[in-house]
Parts: sequence; C-alpha cells; structure tokens
Amino acid sequence: MDKIIFLDRDGTINVEKNYLYKTEDFQFISGVPEAIKSFNDNGYRVVVVTNQAGVARGYYTEEDVKVLHHYIDGELEKYGAHIDRYMYCPHHPVNGTGEYKCECSCRKPGTGMFEKCREYYDIDMDASWMIGDNKGDIGAGKNFGIKTILVGTGYGKQLREEGYDEYDYYASDLAEAARLINQIEVN
Repeated sequence: MDKIIFLDRDGTINVEKNYLYKTEDFQFISGVPEAIKSFNDNGYRVVVVTNQAGVARGYYTEEDVKVLHHYIDGELEKYGAHIDRYMYCPHHPVNGTGEYKCECSCRKPGTGMFEKCREYYDIDMDASWMIGDNKGDIGAGKNFGIKTILVGTGYGKQLREEGYDEYDYYASDLAEAARLINQIEVN
C-alpha cells in the first residue's frame, strides 16, 4: 500500500501570493524542499492537492498551472526531492466563469482530488496525511479520513490564534510537520 503525504500548495509549499501562477513569483517557504525530500526518503508518495480558483475566475489558465508545477519540479530536483503527482481544482461555485463555474467534488474541503488519487495509488489510509494552512485543507483531510496537520505558514497561524482547532496536529511549517510525522511514525 502507498503512504501518501497530501500537501496544499499555496501557503504550505510556497509563500502565499494571491493567485500565484507566474514562475518568477514562486518562492519556497524555508525548509520546504528538504521536508519534501524527507518524505521521499521515508517512503511517502507526495501528492499536491490545490484549489486553483484563479482558473475559474479567468486570471490564468490550466496550462499556466501546469507550467508552474513543472517549474516547481525543476526547483525540487536541485534538492534531490520530487512531487509524485499534482491534483488541482479549477472550479469555483460562485465566482467562476463558463465551464469552471460549478459545484464540484474536487474543491477542498471536498475529497474529489483525493478520490482521484485512488486511480493511481493503493492508499494506506492509516499512514497518510493531509498538510495545509487553511480550513479547506484540514476539512478535506478529515472528510477523506486521514490525519491532518495545520501549518503556521500562509493562513494557519492566524487561524490557530483565532481558535480554529479542527486539525489533529499543528506545526509551525512543513519542515516541522515532517519531523513530527517521522516522530509519530517511529513511535
């Protein structure tokens, strides 16, 4: 079975920038490449699950999302790290345009992106995790039935300070989340 680390992208992997799609605007949060490498080294598949409402809003295209993900792959290669698969939701139920304005099961906290992963992996639910910086990420992980970690990057620290506590664990950033998972899995 496949142990999977499901990762949110914006605010978890990269510095939060509204509607990021340009490679020149991409910036890893400190320690992220090393954290992803540790997941790789510890036998986890790493799957990015990201809501990309900027596509629905017409700010950028699905091709722009794919170009950015290809760029991220190249940057991670420099660290000997990799992401196994990218899943993204291009929809928005209210602010979308055309075919992208719809209710869907893939937009987090929905589990459509997670369910789609079953086509590629035999997911070990007990050994898989969702890590993200907002309620939608944690809700999706909970709805899918896996353990969750809220990271304090992006919107996570503010949510925690406001009293949000639906997550299983909290970590200041992805690097700390990787250490936490390693500690939990070893014990």
